[in-house]
This record gives sequence, C-alpha cells and structure tokens, in this order.
Amino acid sequence: HIGSATGLPLPRFVSLRADAVNMRVGPGDAYPIQWVYHRVGLPVEVLREYDVWRLVVDVDGTKGWVHEATLVGGRRFVVIGQDPVVMRHRPLDSANAEADLMPGVIGSIERCDAGAAWCRVRVAHHRGWLPRAAFWGSLPGEEIH
Repeated sequence: HIGSATGLPLPRFVSLRADAVNMRVGPGDAYPIQWVYHRVGLPVEVLREYDVWRLVVDVDGTKGWVHEATLVGGRRFVVIGQDPVVMRHRPLDSANAEADLMPGVIGSIERCDAGAAWCRVRVAHHRGWLPRAAFWGSLPGEEIH
C-alpha cells in the first residue's frame, strides 16, 4: 500500500519527534486525546494516512492518530521482552558482548539486510548487532540502510 498523503509505503516505521506527543482517537484536533507519549525517539508503525494525520500503533499495540509534525523518519528501535538483551560485536550469539540493553531501551537502527536475523544498531556511544527478534521497529525481513 501507498500512503494517500505522502506517497510513502504503508505500513512503515517512524519515530516520535518530541517529548510530548498527543495520540488522539481520530484524525483531527477536535478528537479527544487518548494518550500522551513522553518518549522522544520511540518507534511507531504508520498504518494509515489522512491529510496531516497518521494512524499509528506502538510497541504495546495501542493505536491512535498523531499529527505528522510530531513524527520523524529516522529509524529507531525499542528493546522488547522481559530480560536484558546483549548487543554483540558481530552478528553471532557467540560474539563478544558490546553492551547489555534493558527492555524499553531506545536506539537507532543503522543497517538490516533483507531477511537477516541480525541488525546493526547504535545506543548512545555503543555500536553493535542485535537479533531482530529482540527489538521492535522493523518489518519482518525488511532491508534498512
């Protein structure tokens, strides 16, 4: 699918631009706010477009409408699950550990090869590899460069 307002692919991932982003129940300022995000950089998945509004879903499955001005195209991820995950020096379970990442940590996706199980990521000054299954912020098998 292609977005009616942007011509960009749907679904796609974007990130929250600001530290206070209102999620509304409908596409317009007249609709009630159902949620306010306070996580700059949090990835959200754009499902639909209506004028300057984007229907998004977050890592917890919450859906709602946000204004396009509160979103940025940079590719970010959030660590999922209950336990810390290890960022590795190379894309192998046996590679040296670069950092332990707690659930909820947000970072940047630098590269995911099409169909690859590992992606190159950055968190603060740490760079390394994470299994795609350990984070939310990419479509299954998606290529990101």
